[in-house]
Amino acid sequence: MFKIVTESTADLPKEYLEKHNIGCMPISYILDGVTYGRDKELDWKEFYAMMREEGKMPTTSQINPVEAKEYFEEFIKTDKEILHLAFSSGLSGTYNNLRMAAAEIMEEHPDVKIIVIDSLCASMGEGLFVHKAVTMRDAGKTMEETAQWLQENVQNFVHAFTVNDLFHLYRGGRVSKTTAVIGTLASIKPTLHVDREGRLIVIGKVRGRKKSLHALVNYMEEKMGARAQENRDDMIFISHGDALEDAEYVRDLIKERFGMEHFMINHIGPTIGTHAGPGTVALFFMGDSR
Repeated sequence: MFKIVTESTADLPKEYLEKHNIGCMPISYILDGVTYGRDKELDWKEFYAMMREEGKMPTTSQINPVEAKEYFEEFIKTDKEILHLAFSSGLSGTYNNLRMAAAEIMEEHPDVKIIVIDSLCASMGEGLFVHKAVTMRDAGKTMEETAQWLQENVQNFVHAFTVNDLFHLYRGGRVSKTTAVIGTLASIKPTLHVDREGRLIVIGKVRGRKKSLHALVNYMEEKMGARAQENRDDMIFISHGDALEDAEYVRDLIKERFGMEHFMINHIGPTIGTHAGPGTVALFFMGDSR
C-alpha cells in the first residue's frame, strides 16, 4: 500500500492523519518573532487569540527544496511509493519545490517512486483532496490509478469561504486598502473561491455575517448541480478560523437544504489562518466545476 503525504495547509485533524497513516509536512510561520512549524508548535486557539486580542500579525514561508528533500528522505525509510498531494501552486511555491525534491530523491534512490500532484486546493479543500485519495487507496486502487483520478477530477473540488476581517485579505494582496476600509465600515463580507488555476478570487459581497454564511450554501447549490441529489452520501468539509458556531450553522443549513449527513469540521491552521484571519468560515465539496 502506498503512502499518502500532504502539508499542514490541508487543515486535517491530527486524529484523521494518524488513523489513515498520512504523512504531513509542516509549513513554518513566524508570530511575534518566534518561528513555529517543524520543531515548535503553538496551540491554534492561542494563535487566533494573539491575532484577535493582541493584534499580532504572523507571516508564512513555503517548504523549500532542501526541507522537502529532508522530509521525503524520512518517508522513504519505510515507504517506497509516495503520493504527495500539494498545496495549490496558485498560492505558494511549495508544489514546485516538492516536485524538484522528489525528482532528486528518485534519481538517488531508483527503487523509490514519488508522484507529486498540485491539488490547486487550500485548507480543507486540500483535505478533501487527500480524503478522496485515502478512500481510493483503502478500496485497493494503485498509486497510479489514484493519481490519475485526482488529476482528472481536480477541477471538481470546489471552495467557498467568507472572512470576517477584510484587512487580512488586504495584507495578502487580495483586496485593495480602500476596499478593506470601506467594506469594514459598511460590514461588507466577501465570498471567495479558489479558481481553476488555484488562485484566491473574490466572487461576491454581501452585507452582514449571517448573509455571508447563507451565501456559501447558495454557492454550493449553484456549483453542485446534479451532484446535490446523486452524491448525498458525500463527505462535506468545513473549516473555520476559531468560529465553530458559524461553521456548525453552515453545516445545519446544508443538512436542511440538501439532506446531507456526512461532515468533517476542523479549525483552520496557522498557515492559512495567517492570510484569512479569525472568523473565517470555508466550505468544500465536489461540484460540476470550480
